[in-house]
Amino acid sequence: MTGTRYEYGIDFDAIDAIDIHTHVEIDGCGHHSVDDELMAASAKYFKSGEERTPTIETMAALYRERNIAAVVFTVDATSASGHVPNSVEEIAEKAAQFNDVLIPFGSVDPLQGKAAIKRVHRLVDEFGVRGFKFHPSMQGFEPNDRQFYPLYEAIVEAAVPALFHTGQTGIGAGLPGGHGIKLRYSDPMLLDDVAADFPDLTIVMAHPAVPWVDQQISIATHKANVYIDLSGWSPKYFPTQLVRAANSMLRHKVLFGSDFPVIGVDRWRKDFENLDMKPEVLPLIFKENAMTVLGIKH
Repeated sequence: MTGTRYEYGIDFDAIDAIDIHTHVEIDGCGHHSVDDELMAASAKYFKSGEERTPTIETMAALYRERNIAAVVFTVDATSASGHVPNSVEEIAEKAAQFNDVLIPFGSVDPLQGKAAIKRVHRLVDEFGVRGFKFHPSMQGFEPNDRQFYPLYEAIVEAAVPALFHTGQTGIGAGLPGGHGIKLRYSDPMLLDDVAADFPDLTIVMAHPAVPWVDQQISIATHKANVYIDLSGWSPKYFPTQLVRAANSMLRHKVLFGSDFPVIGVDRWRKDFENLDMKPEVLPLIFKENAMTVLGIKH
């Protein structure tokens, strides 16, 4: 059993925003989320110019200064990559220490079958995680393969959302063979099957899903249980059709996310200010839609 189970300590009326997508990339034992080659390649791809492995303590202080809550997570891709990631359990325990500003998501390796399902229950029941992060390309799985359906059933039972990477990934970008990472696993159309078969599962498609943005917009429009987060790209590079949809038919389905630390939250917000967004849409994108996804009554 864990010593400290996460419970919300956030004043959701007082905060200005919720960043639905941030990465904790190192733990107290010095383990990184990915191997050194992938870490270097992603830093080059994103041109972040920032510290790539801030501690969770540093992240809590940074977001507290900005009056923003942040969803924090890592990705367990042990089976596909052979690399043991930083500790998911430590993220949840540390988030409990900074629960005025941080919200922990868990991560499990789908290729571990029944062990992954057992871990879902443990992370929710013992550690209090508020959702789960998946990266199909990193984790090497097709989300709509029915062998993973018992895993989604466990997440539905826990009544928490699942956030899936979609589209292009900076992980492996520029390396021979992309370091073996296959982009097709992150085609959002694979999630359309999951959304249809699990209508009670709240799904967030992470990032503008280049090169499948039109499909992504269609899925979010068609499936009431599917949302889009805007992380992973500077807003100045957002596809025009996604900006148009966020301003209109998807105003209740799009969420603020940065992808910190590969894209700094200040950089993301500065670039977002240059978009022609309707004023009435901004509170939805920056906070209200995330509260809906997280199941927070307001």
